[in-house]
Amino acid sequence: MKYLDSTSLSRINGFLDHVDVGDYVVHGNLEAYSCKLAGLDKKLSRSLEASVAEGASPSSMDLGKSPMGPLTEATSRKTLIYLILTLNHIYPDYDFSLLRAHHFRKEAGAKAVEAATGAVLMEVARVWAETPGYGGRPFMDALWAALDEAIGLSECDVYSYKSDGEDDPFGEAGNIWSFNYFLYNRKQKRVLYFSCRGVSKTAASDDEYSFDSDDEDPATRYGMATDMEL
Repeated sequence: MKYLDSTSLSRINGFLDHVDVGDYVVHGNLEAYSCKLAGLDKKLSRSLEASVAEGASPSSMDLGKSPMGPLTEATSRKTLIYLILTLNHIYPDYDFSLLRAHHFRKEAGAKAVEAATGAVLMEVARVWAETPGYGGRPFMDALWAALDEAIGLSECDVYSYKSDGEDDPFGEAGNIWSFNYFLYNRKQKRVLYFSCRGVSKTAASDDEYSFDSDDEDPATRYGMATDMEL
């Protein structure tokens, strides 16, 4: 899958990267990908295709429960695979290759997601309005206009990932709430991922500065980290 650069998404992403709303910080992410596969993606796709197809016989599962549609159909399996590959690209420190259809949910549509996220992001919208260079247009209007420009909302199926809170970034220490959505435009062969997490300031601070007494000097450790970044 190929990352697709978008000027409109980049502006929103720059703001959502770190939004201090008082008691907690919001971290958001918007990334669009082409569903054209190559290299490791193609190899993993073939492996997932075989695994999903093997488990999709009528005798092995209730096909009506798949949010992508009957998994005996190639288009439904491809949709599932695109969602898994998108997560693998965005969170390379985690492996989502064992996820299956029941780990996802199909949403009613973009309008329903807009309504649901609007309530959660009220404080983010307030900070947006108060931040020089961002205000003017209301945050939710700017956000959904950018999403529409990047993916074509009217043509999208919308899915969400049902996190188990253990083997993914949504279960990390300090997370207060989170949501994530996949806007899939089958016609354009694109997926746009939209996610936000509310992270406790206290937990984030404790995690950053705590270290085991048997560890080396923290200054040395941070120095090594800096070297690695270079």
